[in-house]
Amino acid sequence: MKLWDKGISIDKKIEKFTVGNDRELDVFLAEYDLTASLAHAKMLGKIGILEAEEVTAIEAELKKLRQQLENGNFNIEEEFEDVHSKIEFELTKALGDTGKKIHTARSRNDQVLVAMQLYFKDNLQQISAKTKELIDVLLGLAQEHQEKLLPGYTHLQVAMPSSFGLWFSAYAELLIDDLYLMEAGLKVVDQNPLGSAAGYGSSFPIDRDYTTRELGFSALKYNVVAAQMSRGKCERTVTSNISSVANTLSRFAMDICLYMSQNFDFITFPDELTTGSSIMPHKKNPDVFELIRGKCNKLQSIANEMILITNNLPSGYHRDFQLIKENSIYSVENIKEILDIFIHSISLINVKDVNLDDEKYKYLFTVDSINDLVMQGQSFREAYKEIGGQVQNGSYQPAAGKKHTHLGSKDNLALDEIRKKKEKV
Repeated sequence: MKLWDKGISIDKKIEKFTVGNDRELDVFLAEYDLTASLAHAKMLGKIGILEAEEVTAIEAELKKLRQQLENGNFNIEEEFEDVHSKIEFELTKALGDTGKKIHTARSRNDQVLVAMQLYFKDNLQQISAKTKELIDVLLGLAQEHQEKLLPGYTHLQVAMPSSFGLWFSAYAELLIDDLYLMEAGLKVVDQNPLGSAAGYGSSFPIDRDYTTRELGFSALKYNVVAAQMSRGKCERTVTSNISSVANTLSRFAMDICLYMSQNFDFITFPDELTTGSSIMPHKKNPDVFELIRGKCNKLQSIANEMILITNNLPSGYHRDFQLIKENSIYSVENIKEILDIFIHSISLINVKDVNLDDEKYKYLFTVDSINDLVMQGQSFREAYKEIGGQVQNGSYQPAAGKKHTHLGSKDNLALDEIRKKKEKV
């Protein structure tokens, strides 16, 4: 069944090419199309196109389909082009002419738009909640390990003293920036496009304010052309939001892989979280974090793909939009899985005691030594040259133990302030 079928036989090769994998992808959208179909039917009843008993009958059948979905028995068979044609078929099979009325005053474009935006809205909230959970775990680790020193690096060269508390809470605060972007993304997708039909509205006296309230959108996308043009913009926005989270997690995963290596040896994980080698029995490989790094880098490429597919399309609907559905859904589902596995894995991290008396960390405290001289009255440039000369002639002696007291430093992590920032999102 095709919603656009006019009784003309379609070339099978063309049909296969144009349908793509919508049947598989639409499993993710089914609950949202059911929700939108019910709101649309109620609205049609409100304006007198459907009788009250017809609305009641449609609601009952949609409830049955939702139950099938929840039980895992909802299938989109090969004879259906997508979830939208499947649902209309089931309504028509059960209700006859009443089922045929469900598509009044809407288009499949309309259905895809509203289902996708409901899906994005729901999932951005889920992603945000998982991100907050990870932030809480990291702040807890920062609190637990705030006294443990860690070498800080610039250019991968030993630079200045840091701490595990500073490292964990750094990524926690960076993830708050990602929450800010998701909050903005949520505003973009939280606008009801239903009623734009094929992109130019309808001559039916539909009540778009009613469906906005029924569907729980905070706003209506008023202009019907703008509503249609939100296809692509929403996908670009959401995948860009996800790309930002992925960037943070990818960098964190890289740190973890680096710090697990024997050359650094700052952290480790339980054996059950690592893998071995087929020929080297001593190996404990950070495969989970390598895969997180790779998957996150792949997710960052998807936002660019959305731009490339949509950036030169004129107003109105184009079939190109079908191509952005797969990877936008892939992006959403994968970042949720990555966040889950990151939360699970990082919670089990073992932080080691780093021996900062090791010769390779000898110059870790040169900046603190310079600052000591400045506090004694020297100018910074004179102090810099004096310590630099000691480094050159081999006479430098580390001045370990200097406290960094300013807000956000290794000895004043400002964890409560970071928590407050998270709670405000």
